[in-house]
Amino acid sequence: MIRTIEITVKSHTVIEGAGVKLQRVFGHPRMGLLDPFLLLDHFGSDNPVDYMAGFPWHPHRGIETVTYMINGELEHSDSLGNNGVIQSGDVQWMTAGSGIVHQEMPKENKGKLSGFQLWVNLPASHKMMNPRYQDIQSKDIPEVEWKGIPVRVIAGSFEKVEGPVKGIVTKPRFLDFSVPPKIEQTIRVRTGHTVFVYVYEGSGYFGIAKERRVRAGTVAKLVDGDQIFFATENTGMKFIMVSGKPLNEAIEWRGPIVMNTKEELYTAFEEYHHGSFTKKKEK
Repeated sequence: MIRTIEITVKSHTVIEGAGVKLQRVFGHPRMGLLDPFLLLDHFGSDNPVDYMAGFPWHPHRGIETVTYMINGELEHSDSLGNNGVIQSGDVQWMTAGSGIVHQEMPKENKGKLSGFQLWVNLPASHKMMNPRYQDIQSKDIPEVEWKGIPVRVIAGSFEKVEGPVKGIVTKPRFLDFSVPPKIEQTIRVRTGHTVFVYVYEGSGYFGIAKERRVRAGTVAKLVDGDQIFFATENTGMKFIMVSGKPLNEAIEWRGPIVMNTKEELYTAFEEYHHGSFTKKKEK
């Protein structure tokens, strides 16, 4: 059964961090719409003024942040002593768990700096787990040539190829499609999982019998079925497809911290302000 489009949302410009101009695809006002996914930002500019201020030191607890670079470089460092550079094509899947303080600072790029940050909620049973990273270099992300369509497999599986991101509780699937013109195809998805697509270049059709054209900068939530249909006409498109197991839990969210109750949220900010936010790792 082909999934239909429940809703489409056009991204809008916001200023985040110390003054980074980006496109908010979805976020806090639509809390729970795409459970377990909380937020998706699409950053992209060839003007360093739009991004060089970066994201100075800030905390996270109760979620995972996924940074997927398309072009450019992003330096990161954190309260656990990790540091490095996320380069073009790389993915960093950071599980904040019980708490981490980090910063992400773009490096000036001669071309366009662009990429995505996705926030994935953690269930109550895992919100206070030890923080961890999965830093995946571009060369370690498999690309499948499927029916004339290049597909990067970041998490989950596609055509019996497993993505490098492992052990995520919401069982996510994260695929990046580069679809040429004049293509019509279907892909299988798990029933019961939340599924969305975000078109970041060009445009194409999704749903039953080319139900709706989705243009660049638009996310579409697809519901009720075990397949997704997509098609292009005279122009191609690039889109990410993300799916995962919904948590169906209460959400209390303020800034970079997402918990289940107001009390937990209050405790998190109290600990942050009093210097006890990050927890010692269990041996």
